[in-house]
Amino acid sequence: MDIQLADITIHVDEILDVEERARLVSSLRAIDGVVSVHNPDERQHLVVVGYRPDKTSAQAFLNCLREQSVHGELIGL
Repeated sequence: MDIQLADITIHVDEILDVEERARLVSSLRAIDGVVSVHNPDERQHLVVVGYRPDKTSAQAFLNCLREQSVHGELIGL
């Protein structure tokens, strides 16, 4: 079985506190098809999501941000 993976980087416009960041990361991880989420402390405005494109799409990540009243843009495909 050959599973295809993709990575995308999201730039978060707001400065989020620790709890907000944790909530965002947890929400992204809960999306079916997401295999990893990385939000480094030294670059808090960047979130790298590894996912299965056959299960989800980049639009789902933007919807997730929007549901939490967070603004962001996709900066890598």
